[in-house]
Amino acid sequence: MMRLSDTELERLKQFNTPSVSNAVELFNLRPRNRGFLSPEIRCLFPDLGVMVGYAVTARFAAEEPPGQPASRYDLWKRILELPEPRVMVMQDLDQPAGVGAFFGEVQSTIHKRLGCAGVVTNGHVRDLDEVHPLGFHYFAGGVCVSHAYVHLVDFGGPVKVGGTVVHTGDLVHADKHGVLLIPPGIAREIPEAVARVAEREKRIIDHCNAPDFSVEQLKKLYES
Repeated sequence: MMRLSDTELERLKQFNTPSVSNAVELFNLRPRNRGFLSPEIRCLFPDLGVMVGYAVTARFAAEEPPGQPASRYDLWKRILELPEPRVMVMQDLDQPAGVGAFFGEVQSTIHKRLGCAGVVTNGHVRDLDEVHPLGFHYFAGGVCVSHAYVHLVDFGGPVKVGGTVVHTGDLVHADKHGVLLIPPGIAREIPEAVARVAEREKRIIDHCNAPDFSVEQLKKLYES
C-alpha cells in the first residue's frame, strides 16, 4: 500500500468523489464501471463531508448465534497496525444483509478512538442521533433497530461490499455521492488530474453560458 502524508490526504479531502472519479479515469488503469461501490451503500451523514482513509476489512453476521466468533480484541490490534486515518469496511454475510447492526454508538466510539474516520458496510447501522455528533461517517445499506446476534466472523481478508472487492490497505474516498477506491499508484497525482478535468469542464460550461454560443463550438470543446 502507498502511504500518503497528512498534507496529501488533506488535499484529497478538498475534492468531491465525482471529481476524483473523473480524475482516476484519465489514467486508464481500470474499466470505468469498476472501482466504486454501488448506490445501495448510502451516505447517512452527508453533512460530514468527504471521508478519506485506509481500509480495514472484516466480515460479520447477526442472524444466528455465533459458534466461535473472531476476537474483537485481535481486530482492534490489527487496526492499530495500519496508518491513520482508517476506514472500517465490513461485509455483512447474512442473506439478506441487515438483520443486526455491528455499528452503533458504542462501536463507533471505540473505532473513532482507534483512529477510524467511519465505516462502510453493506449491512445496517443504528444509533444515528448518538453517532452523528461524533463526526463518525456512516456509509451503509440501511438502518436497523437491533444488533441481534451480531458477531465478528473474520478480518483482514478481501471483502465484497456494494459489488466491489475491497482489500485491507485500499485507499477509500467517499462523500454524499458514494464510495470510491483510489488506485494507490496514482493517489499523489489526483489533485493535478482533478484540475485538468475541471479546466476542460469550465471551458464547456462557460461556452454554454456565452452569448455567442453555438453547437459547432460546443462540439469542438467537447471533443478536445
